[in-house]
Amino acid sequence: MPALHFVIADDHPLFRDALRLTIAQTFPNAEIAEAHSFDTLRAKLEAMPEADLVLLDLKMPGMQGLSGLLFIRAAFAAVPVAIISAEEEKSIVRRALELGAVGYIAKSTGADGIRAALAALVAGGVWFPAGADSEDAGAPRDALAARLSRLTPQQVRVLMMLSEGYPNKRIAHALSVSEATAKAHVSAILEKLEVENRTQAVILAREIAAFPESVRQS
Repeated sequence: MPALHFVIADDHPLFRDALRLTIAQTFPNAEIAEAHSFDTLRAKLEAMPEADLVLLDLKMPGMQGLSGLLFIRAAFAAVPVAIISAEEEKSIVRRALELGAVGYIAKSTGADGIRAALAALVAGGVWFPAGADSEDAGAPRDALAARLSRLTPQQVRVLMMLSEGYPNKRIAHALSVSEATAKAHVSAILEKLEVENRTQAVILAREIAAFPESVRQS
């Protein structure tokens, strides 16, 4: 059996180490890459487009909430992504699944539970946290998820920057494009999200996080 390829995306080194050990114990021949930020995650996936599973935390430098998931699903559609997070709110689990995650693993899960989740996910299955309502998790995607799925990878990046308050000039600099190109991306985003202005787009972008305030501030 060919070696499996995993990417662990989490900004906490101790948790990455623990997860790496669990993966190595479960799949001794696995190749494991690590990312501590959105930019390093993007670079790892560009270098490893054949990844069998990305284990994605919800909060890293360069991304907040489910924006990283949204980007991966747009840019690397063939790569399965499972969220692994300390946050266990059912609404967040539901939104992750609506945006294309194949699973959601709570960080409170023990090593045996994580090994079971990994085995199910690499076999092509799905995984829900203990107590999750599978009927809710399998429900049709909501209107916001459907609109977000229309965005290209570059437009997802622009939307992430809009949510951080970037003006067009700063977006252009970050993407190494002209300001006119950045403006065109923003216009396309407004059309695809069916909103009238940047403010409405930012409100939708921040909904992607789906976090209660106490979690955003932690």
